[in-house]
Amino acid sequence: MEESSKSKKKKKGLGLVPRLIIAIIIGILVGMYCPSFVTSTLITVSDLFREFLMFIIPLMIVAFVTMGIADLSQGAGKLLAFTAAISYASTLLAGSAAYGVASKFFPSFVNEEVVAKVASASDKAISGYFTLTITPLLETTSAVVLAFVLGVCISAMRGKEIGDTLYNVIKDFSEIITKVLGRVIIPILPLYICGTFAKMTYQGTTFAIMSVLWKVFVVVIILHLLYLIVAFTFAGLMTKRNPITMLKNQIPGYLTAIGTQSSAATIPVNIKCAESNGISEEIRNFVVPLCANIHMAGSMITITCCVTATLLIYGMPHGFLTLFPFICVLGIALVASPGAPGGSIFTATPFFPMVGIISGDIVSLLQAMYIAQDSFGTACNVSGDNAISALVDMFYHKYIKKDKIDKKTT
Repeated sequence: MEESSKSKKKKKGLGLVPRLIIAIIIGILVGMYCPSFVTSTLITVSDLFREFLMFIIPLMIVAFVTMGIADLSQGAGKLLAFTAAISYASTLLAGSAAYGVASKFFPSFVNEEVVAKVASASDKAISGYFTLTITPLLETTSAVVLAFVLGVCISAMRGKEIGDTLYNVIKDFSEIITKVLGRVIIPILPLYICGTFAKMTYQGTTFAIMSVLWKVFVVVIILHLLYLIVAFTFAGLMTKRNPITMLKNQIPGYLTAIGTQSSAATIPVNIKCAESNGISEEIRNFVVPLCANIHMAGSMITITCCVTATLLIYGMPHGFLTLFPFICVLGIALVASPGAPGGSIFTATPFFPMVGIISGDIVSLLQAMYIAQDSFGTACNVSGDNAISALVDMFYHKYIKKDKIDKKTT
């Protein structure tokens, strides 16, 4: 008995959290101390894996979101509306709260000297030796729309106007994607994260820009953490779950997002976090991929703080009435940004004229400020997704599934 238990422990090995931490540390050390060819080699492997990952993600969204909606069998439209409404409200509240804090504290330490320091930050170019372009069959947004259409139609028509054939095809497809995630994506993910951190460190992004704007970043990261505490506390109180346990279970998803800088790339790990929090399978497979594309509270906090800081630096108007319309529009526009590191700030760029930011130099400053901490905003995004999944799970079991059972009994 003792030998069998020991063998099980050996097979189990390191958990995901220790492997992610080790990958981050190794990536920073490689970027700092190893010859450039080592960093380039690591970036090459990381880039190849990323191409494969970006190819799988739209397929994953189609498989999981479609099955999530189809398995609901009733109330799919209500859940879509409920999830989207909570996500948008969360994003708006996060941006508004961020503006309140930034306008209060930033004037004490943000000044023109910051601009000169950012301009002098080192930025050594480095890349992998080669990459293999794997064009995804669908764009992320197209995958979400297709999943909505298929899921809602299967949910409404199955057993009435169509049989189970399409449902079974999607179910088998979902099993295939699940196998790929478990056997390929999750095991290699730490190596991908290691390459990301090695590149950032070598280029000077990790320390150079952070050291210049560390006060802004400290406020942003604190706001991220406060948002998560409030979100999980609210979700815990509403769903009668322990918020501390929920936050603890979210750590793997948070660390994965820091390394990948992509909400979409963190979906498989985040689904496991939702499972640890007791979220039902049909809800977690539906809400987590959906919110990865529509819930951007962390990115909104970061962009709002960076824009406010920039407006202060250049002495431009920065009142709430100037920022709030920008926040409202951005809450919708950011839906197109998941999947690529730094995607949110480039999605937001066309909307900067709404707050008076037109100069290319100022836009470049904003992009540098955002990208330097993009991973933390992404981590806040995906972690907040699971607070939402708890609320949707409660709504589903309390109002939709209950109504279905009541109708059957009557």
